[in-house]
Amino acid sequence: MKLELSGITKKFGALVANDSVNLTVEPGQIHCLLGENGAGKSTLMNVLYGLYQADAGDILLDGKAVKFSGPGDAMAAGIGMVHQHFMLIPVFTVAENVVLGHEPVKAGGWLDLAAARAKVKEVSDRFGFDVDPDAIVGDLPVGVQQRVEIIKALIGDAQVLVFDEPTAVLTPQETDELMLIMKQLRDSGRGIVFITHKLREVREAADKITVMRLGKVVGEAKPTDSAEELASLMVGRQVDLDVSKAAAKPGPVALQVRNLSVWDHAGTKVLDDVSLDIHAGEILVIAGVQGNGQTELTEAILGTQSKTSGSIVLAGTEISGKSVKQRLDAGLGFVPEDRTEDGLVADFTIAENLMLNRSDREPFAKRGVLQLGFLKDFALQKVKEFDVRAQGIESTAGQLSGGNQQKVVLARELSRKLSLLVASQPTRGLDVGSIEFVHEQIVAARDAGTPVLIVATELDEATQLGDRIAVMYRGRIVGVVPPDTDRAVLGKMMAGITE
Repeated sequence: MKLELSGITKKFGALVANDSVNLTVEPGQIHCLLGENGAGKSTLMNVLYGLYQADAGDILLDGKAVKFSGPGDAMAAGIGMVHQHFMLIPVFTVAENVVLGHEPVKAGGWLDLAAARAKVKEVSDRFGFDVDPDAIVGDLPVGVQQRVEIIKALIGDAQVLVFDEPTAVLTPQETDELMLIMKQLRDSGRGIVFITHKLREVREAADKITVMRLGKVVGEAKPTDSAEELASLMVGRQVDLDVSKAAAKPGPVALQVRNLSVWDHAGTKVLDDVSLDIHAGEILVIAGVQGNGQTELTEAILGTQSKTSGSIVLAGTEISGKSVKQRLDAGLGFVPEDRTEDGLVADFTIAENLMLNRSDREPFAKRGVLQLGFLKDFALQKVKEFDVRAQGIESTAGQLSGGNQQKVVLARELSRKLSLLVASQPTRGLDVGSIEFVHEQIVAARDAGTPVLIVATELDEATQLGDRIAVMYRGRIVGVVPPDTDRAVLGKMMAGITE
């Protein structure tokens, strides 16, 4: 099935999210839609999927104009969407999630679970997905949950599949698996729209590349184009894809962690006797496959883990046992792994989110009264400085793209004097231009003498950003190495092999 978007325009108030966009997706083709956060990629696909109604333009399937009043119409027409944030119910089985909304029934109106299981197994076997129909979705790894999303689309016999930032929550290994799945789907004759800002993935998977910037199509590119060429077309300027930083000048030890352990609610030790030092003026990167204790380490430093033992000394003061607020007041800056759950309040404005951890003190409040004039000026300054793409500072955080949400979190944490910056995957979901900016800010914090702890799942970022790299495996630090360590050695360490 051939898909054509012709002259699609979508406005939100004064903001033109899509400006006369044209896009053609052929059967048996992976068509990559490349652009910065806020370029209009996801908006365009939401128009296609019936979630938004275009203000102008047409959607054509095999040359015939169609109108979708909602996702049900799009699905019925053969269009499937694999969302960045999974649309799954964790307590349901795979089979129950897949047939939700179009449940097969037996005589008497009873749910035909056997038919649901058979559908899942048939699609899973056809594409080698290896998904158990009876598995509880909440118990599955993220990569397998994504396969469930894909099965949901394929059950409806989707001929055009839209993958919206599908690798944002995947490990490098899961990303490689997804690339193979997309190629399988393409080879089966389906048209694939692949929305991303990750240049390596584009060059690996795309047959055709369309680049968007500020709501407009600004050109097409070839998978053989260099990463630098793609980045320049995407952001409209030359981009330095390498982290530019001088050698670190470490000062005294600023953070001292000794014999830190964490137990989960079931009593399982998930962080096992971790000790580390971070000096003022250096970046220590924690590298490892996600799920090996990195999250628990950062949360223990923040104070959100309830079952811990060991010592955490920040700037000469023991902070174990102190509240989260006390730790933040001591100068701990924290960029969480999940910005939507732990970094922002979705219904609060950008301005309100920018003062979340300082709303009870000067200069944001005096004698219990918020200083709204100061907040407005501060918010306008930070939105401009961090290039947050929004209609204004009164927009809610929930209205922003993932990358712009991350910019708000970073702007808040980096706008105060810090004794330690802890950032868990700080560039997750960001485009190359934004990543360059974030790296510059982190390096600037280091150069100003701030100790920095970064959790990174991508080796390129770990080796470029870190002054030292600590590799974690199954809750332990298996080694601390310099950033020029061979990738193969780092890969083995991440698998627990240290010889």
